[in-house]
Amino acid sequence: MRSRSYSPLTLCFTGFTWLTLASILGLAILIGLVRGTPLPSWIRALHVHAVLIGGVAQIILGGFLLLIAPPQSKVRMELDSHPITLLALNGGLVGMLVGFWLHHDLLVSIAGFVVIAGFLSAIRSLWARAQQVWNSSWSHSWYYALAFFGLVSGSICGELMALGIVPESYGYVRLAHIHLVVLGFVVLIIIGMIHHLLPIVWGTPHASPRLVQLTTTFLPIGVVVLIGGFLNSSVSVEMMAGAMLFVGVGLLAIHLFRTWLTSRHTGSAASDHLLVSTFFLLFTIILGVFVGANHLSDPPALPYGKLHLVAYTHMAFIGFIVNAIMGAFSYLIPVTLAANRVTSHKKRTLYLDQLTSMMNRWGSVQIATLSLGTMGLGILAALAWNVPLSSLYLQSALWTCLILLLTSYVLFSIKLSAIVAKQPEHLATHQMPPDELKLTA
Repeated sequence: MRSRSYSPLTLCFTGFTWLTLASILGLAILIGLVRGTPLPSWIRALHVHAVLIGGVAQIILGGFLLLIAPPQSKVRMELDSHPITLLALNGGLVGMLVGFWLHHDLLVSIAGFVVIAGFLSAIRSLWARAQQVWNSSWSHSWYYALAFFGLVSGSICGELMALGIVPESYGYVRLAHIHLVVLGFVVLIIIGMIHHLLPIVWGTPHASPRLVQLTTTFLPIGVVVLIGGFLNSSVSVEMMAGAMLFVGVGLLAIHLFRTWLTSRHTGSAASDHLLVSTFFLLFTIILGVFVGANHLSDPPALPYGKLHLVAYTHMAFIGFIVNAIMGAFSYLIPVTLAANRVTSHKKRTLYLDQLTSMMNRWGSVQIATLSLGTMGLGILAALAWNVPLSSLYLQSALWTCLILLLTSYVLFSIKLSAIVAKQPEHLATHQMPPDELKLTA
């Protein structure tokens, strides 16, 4: 029998561990920035790559594998071992981080090739599974093909920089590297996941399949135009792309709201996180248009420093990406654990209800503190226009944001640990061997 110790669930939990460690490092970077003692630039490189490769990309790939096929399906059981993906992603990432620390570009590039091999291994598994289980909800294969192209091509741009192949156009390649991965892969995949997952959570079909089609058309085109605007240093093109993205995400929000109205669902941690993430994305796009408009004048109408960039990017990262991850985890992890641990449909339903109830506890507090902490970053940046960094107001805003964000993250982590530790009652009674209780997807 094929070993399933390297399951999609393992990818998700490993990614969440990286996300936690990278977030702690990010807090240290923010504290140093506000206190006027910024940390070295290579530490920022550690933070960014640990978040995107170890955390977000690994969680997305593992979550996508969980989402495509039901946990108990035959297709799922045949394709559940991913040792190359897990080892390549994490081993390559460790090599990259060591390379950044030692300022050793060759080590970074070699480790980067290992990471790309991990990405390709995961994409191959995803495509093999998708060909067998995709239905009308997943018929837009070109959309996901474009997203995976963004991941791989963005990673190749990183390799070009590490190897020093494009010194004369380094800035443009760096822009392509960042935006192909973040916009071309992360944003598109998460939006596709929200489209697919929320109707399942609500127990109702899409209210308007046509709106789904329009969204999945506008967004990729908007991403391509935006990246083209960045590469050509054209603010007008960037703003046009921002308008297209606004229309696409606006249609997404309208469609989700209409679908919610047709359901009888009263709300849960999963659906609330996913909805909040959508509105944060819409808000971030609006901010992006204003940032572009600010740069139409020379000098910019409003001064735009490093703290403002941190606040803007992390509104998108925390408000959109982290909310979406928490929402997907709140649904997918209980469903997967229940399917793996219980064979009887009736007992599985009871166990799933227990796990879901645990994930929903304190859900309002969890979502509110994460959202308020994220919005607080914007207030923090706005204060920097009017008061010095050493001001009591700015320092108080900083620690208030950190406390709110940590409250949500710790609360979610505790609940996630609790449902993993929660065994079905009949398994606990009969004390089954540990091998039968492994977390497999």
